[in-house]
Amino acid sequence: MNLSSVNGTSAVVGNQRDFFTIAVTKNVIVTVLCISINYINGTLVHTFRKHRIFSSNPRYILFIHLVLNDMLQLALSTLLHIISYALHTINVPFCIILLIVSILTTLNTPLNLAGMAVECYIAICIPLRHGQICTIRKTYILIGLIWVASTLSILPDVFILLATEPVQFFYSKVLCARDYVFRSNHSLKKRDASHIICLILVWLTLLYTYFRILFVAKEATLDIKKARNTILLHGFQLLLCMLTYMRPMFEQGLLYLLPKQLLAIRFASYVIVQILPRFVSPVVYGLRDQTFRRYIRRYLLCKVNISSHPENITMSNMRPAIKLQ
Repeated sequence: MNLSSVNGTSAVVGNQRDFFTIAVTKNVIVTVLCISINYINGTLVHTFRKHRIFSSNPRYILFIHLVLNDMLQLALSTLLHIISYALHTINVPFCIILLIVSILTTLNTPLNLAGMAVECYIAICIPLRHGQICTIRKTYILIGLIWVASTLSILPDVFILLATEPVQFFYSKVLCARDYVFRSNHSLKKRDASHIICLILVWLTLLYTYFRILFVAKEATLDIKKARNTILLHGFQLLLCMLTYMRPMFEQGLLYLLPKQLLAIRFASYVIVQILPRFVSPVVYGLRDQTFRRYIRRYLLCKVNISSHPENITMSNMRPAIKLQ
Protein backbone atom coordinates (compact mmCIF):
# COMPACT_ATOMS: atom_id res chain seq x y z
CA MET A 1 0.00 0.00 0.00
CA ASN A 2 1.60 3.22 -1.14
CA LEU A 3 -0.92 5.59 0.34
CA SER A 4 -3.65 5.12 2.83
CA SER A 5 -6.23 2.59 1.85
CA VAL A 6 -8.58 4.07 4.38
CA ASN A 7 -8.36 7.85 4.54
CA GLY A 8 -7.28 8.03 0.93
CA THR A 9 -5.46 11.29 0.36
CA SER A 10 -4.39 11.74 -3.23
CA ALA A 11 -2.51 15.02 -3.43
CA VAL A 12 1.06 13.81 -3.49
CA VAL A 13 2.70 10.75 -4.96
CA GLY A 14 6.42 10.72 -4.33
CA ASN A 15 7.62 14.13 -5.55
CA GLN A 16 4.73 14.67 -7.94
CA ARG A 17 2.21 17.40 -7.23
CA ASP A 18 -0.73 18.77 -9.18
CA PHE A 19 -0.62 22.18 -10.80
CA PHE A 20 -2.51 24.88 -8.91
CA THR A 21 -5.52 24.96 -11.27
CA ILE A 22 -5.87 21.19 -11.26
CA ALA A 23 -5.51 21.07 -7.47
CA VAL A 24 -8.24 23.70 -6.99
CA THR A 25 -10.53 21.89 -9.44
CA LYS A 26 -10.09 18.57 -7.65
CA ASN A 27 -10.76 20.09 -4.24
CA VAL A 28 -13.85 21.90 -5.50
CA ILE A 29 -15.18 18.64 -6.94
CA VAL A 30 -14.54 16.76 -3.70
CA THR A 31 -16.05 19.53 -1.55
CA VAL A 32 -19.19 19.82 -3.69
CA LEU A 33 -19.69 16.06 -3.62
CA CYS A 34 -19.17 15.98 0.15
CA ILE A 35 -21.66 18.79 0.81
CA SER A 36 -24.25 17.36 -1.58
CA ILE A 37 -24.11 13.82 -0.21
CA ASN A 38 -24.04 14.95 3.40
CA TYR A 39 -27.00 17.25 2.76
CA ILE A 40 -29.03 14.29 1.51
CA ASN A 41 -27.83 12.12 4.37
CA GLY A 42 -28.53 14.92 6.85
CA THR A 43 -32.08 15.07 5.51
CA LEU A 44 -32.43 11.34 6.16
CA VAL A 45 -31.21 11.82 9.74
CA HIS A 46 -33.66 14.70 10.25
CA THR A 47 -36.51 12.59 8.89
CA PHE A 48 -35.53 9.73 11.21
CA ARG A 49 -35.50 12.01 14.27
CA LYS A 50 -38.83 13.63 13.47
CA HIS A 51 -40.89 10.45 13.17
CA ARG A 52 -41.12 7.70 15.77
CA ILE A 53 -42.17 5.24 13.09
CA PHE A 54 -38.48 4.97 12.14
CA SER A 55 -36.86 5.09 15.57
CA SER A 56 -38.94 2.10 16.70
CA ASN A 57 -37.79 -0.12 13.82
CA PRO A 58 -34.41 -1.95 14.13
CA ARG A 59 -33.87 -1.86 10.36
CA TYR A 60 -34.07 1.92 10.23
CA ILE A 61 -31.92 2.29 13.35
CA LEU A 62 -29.14 0.30 11.70
CA PHE A 63 -29.63 2.27 8.51
CA ILE A 64 -29.41 5.66 10.21
CA HIS A 65 -26.28 4.52 12.05
CA LEU A 66 -24.80 3.69 8.66
CA VAL A 67 -25.79 7.14 7.38
CA LEU A 68 -24.26 8.94 10.38
CA ASN A 69 -21.13 6.83 10.06
CA ASP A 70 -20.90 7.68 6.34
CA MET A 71 -21.37 11.38 7.03
CA LEU A 72 -18.51 11.41 9.54
CA GLN A 73 -16.29 9.30 7.30
CA LEU A 74 -16.94 11.48 4.26
CA ALA A 75 -16.36 14.71 6.18
CA LEU A 76 -13.04 13.44 7.59
CA SER A 77 -11.95 12.03 4.25
CA THR A 78 -12.67 15.34 2.54
CA LEU A 79 -10.87 17.26 5.30
CA LEU A 80 -7.80 15.05 4.96
CA HIS A 81 -7.90 15.45 1.19
CA ILE A 82 -7.99 19.26 1.43
CA ILE A 83 -5.28 19.30 4.10
CA SER A 84 -3.00 17.22 1.89
CA TYR A 85 -3.25 19.91 -0.79
CA ALA A 86 -3.39 23.08 1.34
CA LEU A 87 -0.95 22.23 4.14
CA HIS A 88 0.74 19.12 2.76
CA THR A 89 1.93 18.11 6.25
CA ILE A 90 0.39 18.50 9.73
CA ASN A 91 1.40 17.67 13.29
CA VAL A 92 1.54 13.95 13.98
CA PRO A 93 -0.73 13.89 17.10
CA PHE A 94 -3.51 15.77 15.28
CA CYS A 95 -3.06 13.52 12.25
CA ILE A 96 -3.29 10.38 14.41
CA ILE A 97 -6.63 11.51 15.86
CA LEU A 98 -8.06 12.21 12.41
CA LEU A 99 -6.76 8.90 11.06
CA ILE A 100 -8.10 6.81 13.93
CA VAL A 101 -11.62 8.22 13.60
CA SER A 102 -11.45 7.91 9.80
CA ILE A 103 -10.28 4.29 10.02
CA LEU A 104 -12.94 3.43 12.60
CA THR A 105 -15.76 4.79 10.44
CA THR A 106 -14.40 3.02 7.38
CA LEU A 107 -14.23 -0.32 9.21
CA ASN A 108 -17.73 0.22 10.62
CA THR A 109 -19.37 0.30 7.19
CA PRO A 110 -19.01 -3.36 6.11
CA LEU A 111 -19.83 -4.56 9.63
CA ASN A 112 -22.99 -2.44 9.66
CA LEU A 113 -23.99 -3.82 6.26
CA ALA A 114 -23.51 -7.34 7.59
CA GLY A 115 -25.75 -6.50 10.55
CA MET A 116 -28.44 -5.12 8.22
CA ALA A 117 -28.22 -8.28 6.13
CA VAL A 118 -28.76 -10.48 9.18
CA GLU A 119 -31.72 -8.34 10.33
CA CYS A 120 -33.26 -8.56 6.88
CA TYR A 121 -32.73 -12.33 6.83
CA ILE A 122 -34.49 -12.72 10.19
CA ALA A 123 -37.36 -10.48 9.05
CA ILE A 124 -37.97 -12.42 5.84
CA CYS A 125 -37.02 -15.99 6.74
CA ILE A 126 -38.16 -16.25 10.38
CA PRO A 127 -40.71 -13.41 10.73
CA LEU A 128 -42.47 -14.89 13.77
CA ARG A 129 -39.31 -14.49 15.86
CA HIS A 130 -38.24 -11.16 14.40
CA GLY A 131 -39.85 -9.14 17.19
CA GLN A 132 -38.08 -11.21 19.85
CA ILE A 133 -34.65 -11.28 18.23
CA CYS A 134 -34.46 -7.79 16.72
CA THR A 135 -35.43 -5.53 19.61
CA ILE A 136 -34.45 -1.87 19.97
CA ARG A 137 -32.11 -2.68 22.86
CA LYS A 138 -30.36 -5.48 20.98
CA THR A 139 -29.99 -3.21 17.95
CA TYR A 140 -28.11 -0.59 19.97
CA ILE A 141 -26.00 -3.34 21.53
CA LEU A 142 -25.09 -4.50 18.03
CA ILE A 143 -24.08 -0.95 17.09
CA GLY A 144 -21.89 -0.82 20.18
CA LEU A 145 -20.28 -4.14 19.24
CA ILE A 146 -19.57 -2.80 15.75
CA TRP A 147 -17.60 0.10 17.25
CA VAL A 148 -15.83 -2.23 19.67
CA ALA A 149 -14.78 -4.56 16.84
CA SER A 150 -13.46 -1.65 14.78
CA THR A 151 -11.61 -0.25 17.79
CA LEU A 152 -9.98 -3.61 18.52
CA SER A 153 -8.82 -3.68 14.91
CA ILE A 154 -7.00 -0.34 15.10
CA LEU A 155 -5.66 -0.56 18.68
CA PRO A 156 -2.73 -2.86 17.76
CA ASP A 157 -1.59 -0.28 15.19
CA VAL A 158 -1.58 2.40 17.88
CA PHE A 159 0.42 0.21 20.28
CA ILE A 160 2.90 -0.70 17.54
CA LEU A 161 3.26 2.98 16.68
CA LEU A 162 3.99 3.92 20.30
CA ALA A 163 6.48 1.06 20.66
CA THR A 164 8.45 1.51 17.43
CA GLU A 165 8.56 5.23 16.69
CA PRO A 166 10.99 7.60 18.46
CA VAL A 167 9.64 10.43 20.58
CA GLN A 168 10.79 12.99 18.00
CA PHE A 169 8.36 11.51 15.49
CA PHE A 170 5.39 12.70 17.54
CA TYR A 171 6.70 16.28 17.43
CA SER A 172 7.18 16.24 13.68
CA LYS A 173 4.88 16.91 10.73
CA VAL A 174 3.86 14.31 8.16
CA LEU A 175 1.60 13.88 5.16
CA CYS A 176 -1.56 12.71 6.92
CA ALA A 177 -2.07 9.32 5.29
CA ARG A 178 -2.23 6.01 7.09
CA ASP A 179 0.89 4.51 5.56
CA TYR A 180 2.95 7.59 6.48
CA VAL A 181 1.99 7.31 10.16
CA PHE A 182 1.39 3.59 10.83
CA ARG A 183 4.40 2.61 8.77
CA SER A 184 5.77 -0.38 10.67
CA ASN A 185 5.98 -3.69 8.81
CA HIS A 186 4.11 -5.29 11.70
CA SER A 187 1.24 -2.86 11.17
CA LEU A 188 1.16 -3.61 7.45
CA LYS A 189 1.05 -7.38 8.00
CA LYS A 190 -1.57 -7.11 10.72
CA ARG A 191 -3.68 -4.76 8.57
CA ASP A 192 -3.62 -7.09 5.59
CA ALA A 193 -4.60 -10.06 7.77
CA SER A 194 -7.47 -8.20 9.43
CA HIS A 195 -8.74 -6.95 6.06
CA ILE A 196 -8.75 -10.46 4.61
CA ILE A 197 -10.63 -11.82 7.63
CA CYS A 198 -13.16 -8.99 7.42
CA LEU A 199 -13.63 -9.54 3.69
CA ILE A 200 -14.28 -13.25 4.12
CA LEU A 201 -16.66 -12.94 7.07
CA VAL A 202 -18.74 -10.10 5.66
CA TRP A 203 -19.03 -11.60 2.19
CA LEU A 204 -20.02 -14.99 3.61
CA THR A 205 -22.67 -13.28 5.73
CA LEU A 206 -23.97 -11.28 2.80
CA LEU A 207 -24.06 -14.20 0.37
CA TYR A 208 -25.74 -16.58 2.83
CA THR A 209 -28.40 -14.16 4.06
CA TYR A 210 -29.33 -12.71 0.70
CA PHE A 211 -29.47 -16.00 -1.16
CA ARG A 212 -31.78 -17.25 1.57
CA ILE A 213 -33.83 -14.07 1.27
CA LEU A 214 -34.00 -14.44 -2.50
CA PHE A 215 -35.13 -18.06 -2.15
CA VAL A 216 -37.88 -17.13 0.31
CA ALA A 217 -38.88 -14.06 -1.71
CA LYS A 218 -39.52 -16.20 -4.77
CA GLU A 219 -42.06 -18.17 -2.78
CA ALA A 220 -43.66 -15.46 -0.64
CA THR A 221 -43.81 -12.23 -2.64
CA LEU A 222 -45.09 -11.11 -6.00
CA ASP A 223 -42.59 -8.28 -6.26
CA ILE A 224 -39.62 -10.50 -7.12
CA LYS A 225 -37.99 -7.92 -9.36
CA LYS A 226 -37.83 -5.36 -6.57
CA ALA A 227 -36.40 -7.91 -4.15
CA ARG A 228 -33.69 -8.84 -6.64
CA ASN A 229 -32.85 -5.19 -7.25
CA THR A 230 -32.50 -4.58 -3.53
CA ILE A 231 -30.18 -7.55 -3.19
CA LEU A 232 -28.07 -6.33 -6.09
CA LEU A 233 -27.86 -2.82 -4.61
CA HIS A 234 -26.73 -4.12 -1.22
CA GLY A 235 -24.13 -6.29 -2.92
CA PHE A 236 -22.94 -3.33 -5.01
CA GLN A 237 -22.75 -1.19 -1.88
CA LEU A 238 -20.65 -3.78 -0.06
CA LEU A 239 -18.44 -4.25 -3.13
CA LEU A 240 -17.71 -0.52 -3.20
CA CYS A 241 -16.91 -0.56 0.51
CA MET A 242 -14.60 -3.51 0.07
CA LEU A 243 -12.70 -1.59 -2.63
CA THR A 244 -11.20 0.25 0.35
CA TYR A 245 -9.17 -2.86 1.11
CA MET A 246 -8.35 -3.58 -2.53
CA ARG A 247 -7.48 -0.01 -3.48
CA PRO A 248 -3.72 -0.61 -3.92
CA MET A 249 -4.33 -3.47 -6.37
CA PHE A 250 -7.01 -1.41 -8.12
CA GLU A 251 -4.56 1.48 -8.58
CA GLN A 252 -1.72 -0.78 -9.71
CA GLY A 253 -3.95 -2.28 -12.38
CA LEU A 254 -4.85 1.15 -13.71
CA LEU A 255 -1.21 2.25 -13.56
CA TYR A 256 -0.28 -0.72 -15.70
CA LEU A 257 -2.73 0.49 -18.36
CA LEU A 258 -2.03 4.23 -17.93
CA PRO A 259 1.50 4.59 -16.54
CA LYS A 260 1.67 8.37 -17.15
CA GLN A 261 -1.55 9.23 -15.33
CA LEU A 262 -0.48 8.53 -11.76
CA LEU A 263 -2.06 11.56 -10.09
CA ALA A 264 -5.28 11.29 -12.10
CA ILE A 265 -5.57 7.60 -11.18
CA ARG A 266 -5.07 8.37 -7.49
CA PHE A 267 -7.79 11.03 -7.60
CA ALA A 268 -10.22 8.81 -9.52
CA SER A 269 -9.50 5.99 -7.07
CA TYR A 270 -10.19 8.33 -4.15
CA VAL A 271 -13.56 9.41 -5.56
CA ILE A 272 -14.63 5.86 -6.42
CA VAL A 273 -13.49 4.27 -3.16
CA GLN A 274 -14.12 7.02 -0.60
CA ILE A 275 -17.00 9.11 -1.96
CA LEU A 276 -19.15 6.99 -4.28
CA PRO A 277 -20.07 4.34 -1.64
CA ARG A 278 -21.47 7.10 0.60
CA PHE A 279 -24.01 7.95 -2.10
CA VAL A 280 -25.44 4.43 -2.27
CA SER A 281 -27.12 4.44 1.16
CA PRO A 282 -29.51 7.32 0.34
CA VAL A 283 -30.43 5.57 -2.91
CA VAL A 284 -31.10 2.18 -1.31
CA TYR A 285 -33.26 3.44 1.56
CA GLY A 286 -33.93 7.15 1.15
CA LEU A 287 -35.23 6.96 -2.43
CA ARG A 288 -36.34 3.33 -2.90
CA ASP A 289 -37.94 2.77 0.50
CA GLN A 290 -41.61 3.74 0.20
CA THR A 291 -42.03 4.76 3.84
CA PHE A 292 -38.89 6.91 3.94
CA ARG A 293 -39.66 8.45 0.56
CA ARG A 294 -43.13 9.46 1.73
CA TYR A 295 -41.61 11.60 4.49
CA ILE A 296 -38.34 12.77 2.98
CA ARG A 297 -39.75 14.58 -0.06
CA ARG A 298 -40.84 17.50 2.12
CA TYR A 299 -37.56 17.88 3.99
CA LEU A 300 -35.25 17.38 1.02
CA LEU A 301 -36.51 20.58 -0.59
CA CYS A 302 -37.01 22.31 2.78
CA LYS A 303 -40.80 22.24 2.36
CA VAL A 304 -42.70 21.30 5.50
CA ASN A 305 -46.47 21.09 5.29
CA ILE A 306 -48.04 20.11 8.61
CA SER A 307 -51.28 19.05 6.99
CA SER A 308 -49.46 16.66 4.71
CA HIS A 309 -47.75 14.69 7.47
CA PRO A 310 -48.61 11.08 6.74
CA GLU A 311 -48.74 10.08 10.39
CA ASN A 312 -51.61 7.73 9.70
CA ILE A 313 -49.26 5.04 8.44
CA THR A 314 -50.01 1.96 10.46
CA MET A 315 -47.38 -0.30 11.88
CA SER A 316 -48.65 -3.02 9.60
CA ASN A 317 -46.96 -1.19 6.74
CA MET A 318 -43.69 -1.47 8.61
CA ARG A 319 -43.76 -5.22 9.00
CA PRO A 320 -40.46 -6.27 7.43
CA ALA A 321 -41.75 -9.77 6.91
CA ILE A 322 -44.22 -8.62 4.27
CA LYS A 323 -42.09 -6.45 2.01
CA LEU A 324 -38.44 -6.29 1.15
CA GLN A 325 -37.29 -2.79 0.33
